[in-house]
Amino acid sequence: MKKLMIAALMIFASSAVFAGDSDALKAIMKAKTYAEAETLVKSSIDQLTNSVEKAKAYNKLVDLAMEKVSKEQSTLSANQMAEQFKQGKVEAYDTLGLYNAVYNALQSGMECEKYDQMADEKGKVKPKFHASNRDRLYGLRVHLINAGQAAGSKEDKVVAMNDYAMYVESGKSPLFSDIDKTKLHDQYMGEVARVAAVYAFQNQKIDLADKYVDIAMEDTAVYKEALNLKMYIAQQQLKTRADSLKYVETIKGIYSKDKNNDQAFGALVGLYSSLKMIEPMNAIIAEKLAADPKNYTAWALKGQNDMNASKWDDAIASYKKAIDIKQDEPIIYTYIGFCINSKAASISNDVASQKKLFQESVPFLEKAKELDPTRQKANWSYPLYQSYYVLYGANDPRTKELESMHK
Repeated sequence: MKKLMIAALMIFASSAVFAGDSDALKAIMKAKTYAEAETLVKSSIDQLTNSVEKAKAYNKLVDLAMEKVSKEQSTLSANQMAEQFKQGKVEAYDTLGLYNAVYNALQSGMECEKYDQMADEKGKVKPKFHASNRDRLYGLRVHLINAGQAAGSKEDKVVAMNDYAMYVESGKSPLFSDIDKTKLHDQYMGEVARVAAVYAFQNQKIDLADKYVDIAMEDTAVYKEALNLKMYIAQQQLKTRADSLKYVETIKGIYSKDKNNDQAFGALVGLYSSLKMIEPMNAIIAEKLAADPKNYTAWALKGQNDMNASKWDDAIASYKKAIDIKQDEPIIYTYIGFCINSKAASISNDVASQKKLFQESVPFLEKAKELDPTRQKANWSYPLYQSYYVLYGANDPRTKELESMHK
């Protein structure tokens, strides 16, 4: 009798330790479809007893999503074989179903990973699903690019954002942290992150747009485009002077890390100018020219600032330095002509000196006309009209031609 009682106690103790799955988990594990299981997980997540059960539940969702992925991939392979060998029947292929299943598998896989990496009651981390989910899910991510393109072509900006965002988020997930990136380099991450940022901005998800554009900037191949986007996104949020001053600090941070970045340099000078921060603006231009005397952007911006301050001689000298470096920008030739004409207009009671200056401006303005005859980049026509009017008179054909442009 005593032995039987001991045996019974051992069975009871064993059943207490290995009580089995909760009723909520059992229901989830019996689900036949992803939709059914997802509904159960959402409604009973708090009823799952621990992180182990939650990891099991989300892994079940991965399994069910993968059933759809496998089905559609098998159909696609069979169709390719049928077309190649002209044998068999081409079956209907559920492209959207595949995209949704891939999205669901990755989303559930990341949730599974979160709980799978939690310590148990003894403080130990014993992931059960990490390796299998890593191996079966990583290669599927490329389908999200196709999914995003498909949604974008239909002007479905929300779905496009979600698909591209899932590609980025999954790529940064701990689930794939031990993937050997030297062998499986993610060549699409930078560009996909940039596109995800565009869609996030269009959907007014500014925090996400900032997040994804920063990831895009990690890729040297898309750095310039991503930086332009980052600055554009930030500019659209400027409503007060305080916003602008905060933005100055953002651009200063970017520029301090890369003093060769002319985009950030130009943006910073432009901000200083608009905020009337003359001293730091002049200081950063001087610093740039001291380090790089042949920097076109710096000379062009110095010329613009001098022109805005009506310092005609300084502006002309700076712009001439700019065209010594780069000879194909019509706007710079136009500005030189404008500055020379403005200098002429400031002279009183000396017609000869005025005409000499107007004559000096003509070659620069005619060069602007040659480079940009349709005035897409620079409006050279009015300052050139001024010069022709003074030099040749109102009835000269050259003057009349330009006059007709302003009627």
